[in-house]
Amino acid sequence: MKVLITGGYGFIGSHVAERFHKEGHDVYVIDNLKSGKRENISFKHKGYILSIADAKCAEVFRANKFEVVVHLAAQVSVMHSIADPVQDTEANVFGLVNMLNLSAEFGVKKFIYASSAAVYGYQDILPIREEAQCSPVSPYGISKLTGEIYSDKWEKLYGLSTLGFRFSNVYGPRQDGFGEGGVISIFLNQMMMEQPFTVYGDGEQTRDFIYVEDVAYAIYRGANSPQTGVYNLSTNTPTSVNQIIAILGDIQPLKKVKYVDKRVGDIDHSVLDNNKVMRDLDWSPLYTIDEGLARTASYFIQQGAEKQTAATTVTKKSSSGIKLKEMFKRFLPSIENIIAFLLTAWLTLTYVNSTYGVIDVKLFYITIIGILYGNRQAILAVVLSSGLFVYQKMLDGRDVISLTYDTDVFFQIAIYLFIGLVVGYAIERKNAIIHQQEAKVKEIDERYGFLEEVYTEVREVKDELQQRILNSGDSYGKIYAATKELESLEPENVFNAAVNVVKSFMHAPKVSIYTVNPHQSYLRLLASSGYNMEELPKSLKATDHPYLTTILQTGEAYMNKTLNNQLPLMAAPIRHMDRIAAIVAIDGLSFDNFSLYHQNLFRITVDLISSALSKAFAYIDATEAQRYVAGTALLKPEVFEEIIASKVQAQEQHQIPFLLSEVELTGISQVDAAQHISAKLRETDYVGIGRNNQIGILLSNTELADAKRVFARLAHASINFKVMREE
Repeated sequence: MKVLITGGYGFIGSHVAERFHKEGHDVYVIDNLKSGKRENISFKHKGYILSIADAKCAEVFRANKFEVVVHLAAQVSVMHSIADPVQDTEANVFGLVNMLNLSAEFGVKKFIYASSAAVYGYQDILPIREEAQCSPVSPYGISKLTGEIYSDKWEKLYGLSTLGFRFSNVYGPRQDGFGEGGVISIFLNQMMMEQPFTVYGDGEQTRDFIYVEDVAYAIYRGANSPQTGVYNLSTNTPTSVNQIIAILGDIQPLKKVKYVDKRVGDIDHSVLDNNKVMRDLDWSPLYTIDEGLARTASYFIQQGAEKQTAATTVTKKSSSGIKLKEMFKRFLPSIENIIAFLLTAWLTLTYVNSTYGVIDVKLFYITIIGILYGNRQAILAVVLSSGLFVYQKMLDGRDVISLTYDTDVFFQIAIYLFIGLVVGYAIERKNAIIHQQEAKVKEIDERYGFLEEVYTEVREVKDELQQRILNSGDSYGKIYAATKELESLEPENVFNAAVNVVKSFMHAPKVSIYTVNPHQSYLRLLASSGYNMEELPKSLKATDHPYLTTILQTGEAYMNKTLNNQLPLMAAPIRHMDRIAAIVAIDGLSFDNFSLYHQNLFRITVDLISSALSKAFAYIDATEAQRYVAGTALLKPEVFEEIIASKVQAQEQHQIPFLLSEVELTGISQVDAAQHISAKLRETDYVGIGRNNQIGILLSNTELADAKRVFARLAHASINFKVMREE
């Protein structure tokens, strides 16, 4: 089963992913890594770094055809929802609606989502049941209740099976300090850092704490259940903050506990009734608060306080370095502008009295800066150039006041300003167009890069499945080969091919096929492989073998579940029309291959053989007039030769003996001789026109030592039998 878990790299999501993986399902994850960590999942899976509101999620659904979606991606902090309700709504409502839409569109069978006890708000009656009036007091609770309404409507409108869990306070390994159950992880971090605990209020406020693995198991149970609607998911046990502190104190000595004023919006007591989920999902919490805290503390201790401190320090240093680089990059154009101005000033003042003085270097400076950096730096270049121009005039003996009346000065400054604005504006416009195009290209590259990633993944899955098909013992390739091998319209060839097909599919060292006479009283060995000739009797009386009697009476396959070494491991009837034509048996399988899967595979293989044999018999019945010499029981030469060829093939492949006899007639016609001989032959023997237009007899599974006994049974005064071929 393909399972998509949104927020699968997060605290709860990673535990849910582990549960589905351990149960043998294919796990897929969508997570934007804002709070999740890739290292939370170590097993093989497929992850997509996306927001749940991203349009690219549609490609993920289209490529994978999920059966179950577990929606856990969310903003989980009550305090953050109060500080930024818009972002809380975007994360908890818009993302959920996108997942609901895609699940309905792409045929998801089950949609499971996370709600919260926050939907209840203040409640006087504890424990809180699912039927209680919902009156959330925070934007977080409002967004979760809105998600429940959307899910219910999508089930009614689109037939999407939805199941929601109102989590109580979830805690456990990999938890950070955010969310409703975060108080435990905050305390554990403070304990590891040897810091005092901070408690808001008197510590007697209670919560219903549930261990994360209990949550993961409930979600797994829900995925395999027909139940829909909304359920509380809790332990139904109130635990105060002071009790948590006492349990942690037993695990490791604590520093001082500091009590501060209660936070606005905090609920004093919250316990959820879990009777409904225990009854409908056959689930119950496995971990007590003491056991859960011990496991969680063990995880935090393993992480190590030094590692966390070092990581924090490295992060701060890295952050400082990044800020310095950003500041340098921001002021670099201005620094380069000033350097260019200083060079311009040097050239202007040095060559003012030379022949180069007629060239206004400042115009080149403004133009170049405008081309390189755009409007802002061009204006700065205009200001600096204007100042340098005024300074030049003052060096010529002019004063500032006189310059203000000089139209040439204003005209020159206007030229600087005009060039700076025109060049700067043109470059800014060009850069804006380039940036727009680059943004479009980047967006297209990201989209097609994502599509290419999805395509590559689909190709990998296709190649893997193709390899499975090619390498599997019961692959489509082998089924096709078996079908081709059983295509013959001659029953003898079908029986020979049946031995090969059974060996190929079942990896059976020993295979035998017995034909059943019309009265179903005797069975005659027709073909075998892997046995010594003395191991198998050439004929069996059905009543002497209870398993054969059972097969003949019920028409069902026999499985040697008692592992009686005197009987075959499996045996099944080969049917033709309304009777059993033969029984195929196998033996010598390894214990691993004596499974329910292999038993079903054996039944299917025998059904395939039955179908091929029925087609061959139907052909024989339809072409009987063409097979026999008119008015006789003699097979025509070409038919008789084909049957002989099949016996030769069986002898070469499976060491099955046969005996060919030529008949010499004295004073009796071929018609009368054929009538006499065919009346005394077994169902598996044949009489026909052989070489030199003489009657030939083909005795199946008969050795030379049996010839005298057989000829005695066929004896006639005018008929003489001569052995032409034996094994």
